[in-house]
Amino acid sequence: MSVPQMSYQRGVRLLVSVCAFAVLVVSFACNPGGAGGAGASVSLQGAGATFPNPLYQKWLSEYGKLHGNVKIDYQSIGSGGGIKQLKEQTVDFGASDAPMKDEDLKSAPGEILHIPTVLGAVVITYNLSGVNQPLRFSPEVLADIFLGKITKWNDPKIAADNPGVTLPANDITVVHRSDGSGTSAVFTDYLSKVSAEWQSKVGTGTSLSWPVGTGGKGNEGVTGQVKSTPNTIGYIELAYAVQNKLPVAQIKNPSGSFIAPSIDSVTAAAAASAANTPDDLRVSITNAAGAQAYPISSYTYILVYKNQKDAGKGKALVDFLWWGIHDGEAFAKDLQYAPLPADIVKRAEAKISLVTAGGAALRQ
Repeated sequence: MSVPQMSYQRGVRLLVSVCAFAVLVVSFACNPGGAGGAGASVSLQGAGATFPNPLYQKWLSEYGKLHGNVKIDYQSIGSGGGIKQLKEQTVDFGASDAPMKDEDLKSAPGEILHIPTVLGAVVITYNLSGVNQPLRFSPEVLADIFLGKITKWNDPKIAADNPGVTLPANDITVVHRSDGSGTSAVFTDYLSKVSAEWQSKVGTGTSLSWPVGTGGKGNEGVTGQVKSTPNTIGYIELAYAVQNKLPVAQIKNPSGSFIAPSIDSVTAAAAASAANTPDDLRVSITNAAGAQAYPISSYTYILVYKNQKDAGKGKALVDFLWWGIHDGEAFAKDLQYAPLPADIVKRAEAKISLVTAGGAALRQ
């Protein structure tokens, strides 16, 4: 090869190297954060509770409009499924209405934080023709229905709670959740507090051996079965009842008042339980004291690992959570959820601020 040819080839290689370096410099200047920078595309996957799903889908839609580079998918598979997938690390965050149990937290591969998002009501809904006013249930009657001890709609105990209401002599069909469910955990937590027999025979949890009834998957499944089957009774989150135009019962609270589920009565339950909320925010607010408190109320939580393996995804997650407990609360009431009390917002902020990657805080 002649000297001029060699010089020419070296010149071409040098030019290519210079161009490649220039592209790198421009790329870094446009996106100094690398893969985790603000301009990078980030995808997050969450799964869990069906209880808050209507609100979470609204959050994802609204947040996506503001942050086109962040794609978040949430699958409402039930709290039990969300906890399982989070422990197996197949999702970036889980969701549950019932706080994780100590044994679940200890068996997880890392420390998990509970971030409360909103409050909601587990309501008793039913399909009963000829009854046009909301039914009322005292705690012991409700427990006896789900224990299978009360089997007829015109049972004297139901009639005593509903004077002046003509009740049919039809059999009661109970509908419960068939999947691992935070809604079930909240409802059975309530029943265990008001019925010693329920506590001893059935207990509390996301998955139980139900004494009677037929199962439906998710709040959606129970809602569908009650709506389509006469003489049924079931428990679902308030938003599902409102969206499907199903009746909801008034429940007798510890003060002796029959209370309808509403944003105000759920907020009252949270206020009555504020002093008992521990540092980790895992708290039950069922059967709360207070004349206006609805007795089957609950927080719902997003569950995240304190130490995030991927800084870019972790940053996107904490920013989404921060938006959720602030701007996202504005969408809660329209979907029948109660926004977090101001004190709980501050405590949730502190939890989000604990999330790190490589020892560095992600919320700055």
